[in-house]
Amino acid sequence: MNDETLDKLSFEEALARLEQIVGQLEAGEVTLAASLTLFEEGTALSRLCSARLDDAEERIRVLTDDGDGGIAERDLDTPDDDGRS
Repeated sequence: MNDETLDKLSFEEALARLEQIVGQLEAGEVTLAASLTLFEEGTALSRLCSARLDDAEERIRVLTDDGDGGIAERDLDTPDDDGRS
């Protein structure tokens, strides 16, 4: 799977494919060469899933504590009171 194809996958699609790969590798019914190819694809999918989760976590941080026990919403690219964005 090339980078362009990989980038088009949603988190759910990437995770489903990763689960398929794990199943194939655990079954032990593929050749060593195929196992290495699957491992490489799985590694790329794992990185993609991790990056997508990091992005989601950052978006969740858009909702932040306002200091008074409430929740304040801010734009992701707008620094908060601490100067962080």
